[in-house]
Amino acid sequence: MKARRLKRIDRLIKTAGFVNTKSLENFDWSPVTLPDTTSKTDLVELKFIERCENIIAVGAVGTGKTFLATALGLRACTKDKLVRFYRCLDLVNTLLESHRQGRLKKMMAQLSKAELLIIDELGFVPLHRDGAELLFNVVAQAYEKQSVIITSNLQFGHWNSVLGDNRLTAAMIDRLVHHAHILAFTGESFRLKQALSGVKNTGIDDQEVRET
Repeated sequence: MKARRLKRIDRLIKTAGFVNTKSLENFDWSPVTLPDTTSKTDLVELKFIERCENIIAVGAVGTGKTFLATALGLRACTKDKLVRFYRCLDLVNTLLESHRQGRLKKMMAQLSKAELLIIDELGFVPLHRDGAELLFNVVAQAYEKQSVIITSNLQFGHWNSVLGDNRLTAAMIDRLVHHAHILAFTGESFRLKQALSGVKNTGIDDQEVRET
């Protein structure tokens, strides 16, 4: 029985499509400001998925948004929940390709089966209008039926620079935030800290690195 369950969890993790696997036990919560509507326990126990609520993680690059999204997704897999993880641009390109090949309906049906849909890195690359509309359709389909985690380096007021249309942007944000926990990530990039730590060990001043 245990072996069968472990096999199922392994299958769910592979199906999810995580870029990396991350553990909540190793996550540093210090850069995260939680809203009054949630707590660390609510997130870790995945209560937001049971209620079909969303998480929107907003903050600077390298502050742990993808780490937390991945760790929550992995935890969901261990609880027998179907998860799908996509980088935003990858998801949009997959949707566009499915549309060109006449398989969009099938693709949307597959996405609708996920109990948790993770869209990572919204904001790094402006989307073509057709792609932005398809992304909106995914969010609209999930509304009040699935949980969505979105990570972004942009505040809501700048999402139109990615989606390219003010009305589309407003409609997407409206659906996402209606039942959402908005997490603010602050501080310096973990990767930059690690890099600077290595630089200090060589005797080079970190201010010199920042100015190059």
